[in-house]
Amino acid sequence: MSSQKKFFYRRKVCNFCVDKVTGIDYKDYGLLRRFTTDRGRIIPRRITGNCAKHQRMMTGAIKKARIIALLPFSASDF
Repeated sequence: MSSQKKFFYRRKVCNFCVDKVTGIDYKDYGLLRRFTTDRGRIIPRRITGNCAKHQRMMTGAIKKARIIALLPFSASDF
């Protein structure tokens, strides 16, 4: 018998579903900033724990915020 432990990964819960959020505003700079890296990339769903519906809304809001210059497109824009 091997003495290896089996790892149990806790399932991530979508914070937007828990809070019953119906829409994500592209003008909410602080919220969108949490879902981007310091280099300006969008953090994937498997890491953030968002559901597919809210991840699509988040991605669209980040892209809109980039277009109107609330968020940078890349790290060189800082």
